[in-house]
Amino acid sequence: MSVISHITLGTNDPARAGRFYDEVLGILGFDRLPKPPGKPPAYEKGGTMPTIYLYTPEDGRPATWGNGTHVAFVAETKDTVDAFHAAALRLGGLCEGKPGPRPNYGENYYAAYVRDPDGNKLQAVCYS
Repeated sequence: MSVISHITLGTNDPARAGRFYDEVLGILGFDRLPKPPGKPPAYEKGGTMPTIYLYTPEDGRPATWGNGTHVAFVAETKDTVDAFHAAALRLGGLCEGKPGPRPNYGENYYAAYVRDPDGNKLQAVCYS
């Protein structure tokens, strides 16, 4: 079992976020969980935690991103990292670091960084 139950990312447009994450997380092996109409999108990989939730803020204020915060997802291959990055940009995300080796983090560290349409920073990383 994971030591993390879930990760919640804020969104101002759950439908747009769902379209973005359906494909971007789908590339990494996540599936969208079945939810009743009107419930926010949620994703799991292999039916296990952590669950990724996309919520509008409870306080009614706009969703914002955390400066210095990002969520890193493990990718099985470098090609998967590349596909994650390409899909994110095609779906309205912004590049925060092109796919490539990051030798300062480790000899086999290959990663890409993006921001989703709400500004949340995401990473896909392969360790081989």
